Amino acid sequence: MGTFIVAGNKSDVPVGGMIAVNLEGTVILLANDGGNIYAINNKCPHLGGNLSKGTLNGTIVTCPVHGSQFDVTTGKNVRWLKGTGITTSLGKLLKAPADVMTYKVKIDGHQILVEV
Repeated sequence: MGTFIVAGNKSDVPVGGMIAVNLEGTVILLANDGGNIYAINNKCPHLGGNLSKGTLNGTIVTCPVHGSQFDVTTGKNVRWLKGTGITTSLGKLLKAPADVMTYKVKIDGHQILVEV
């Protein structure tokens, strides 16, 4: 079991927004969906894009590098490659990105605590 450390204040992450924070050498994405805060690794597992520079739509974050999408509640990859313009034969040669690591979040007053 890890230790919960302060990652910021709830006001740092507006509803519908996301920020990157460095927690003990790991950059973590904090995302706010409807007042619920989620934490995932900020680095896309495919090409290493900074997910915090992408877009957040509900609980789905889109990588700014290649358009892969991840659910911030589970870390699961829910879409691979931007659009569907890739050919089937080429698509079979390319490996889909792994899921993104998630972190447990607790709220203590106004503080966001993340387990690392």
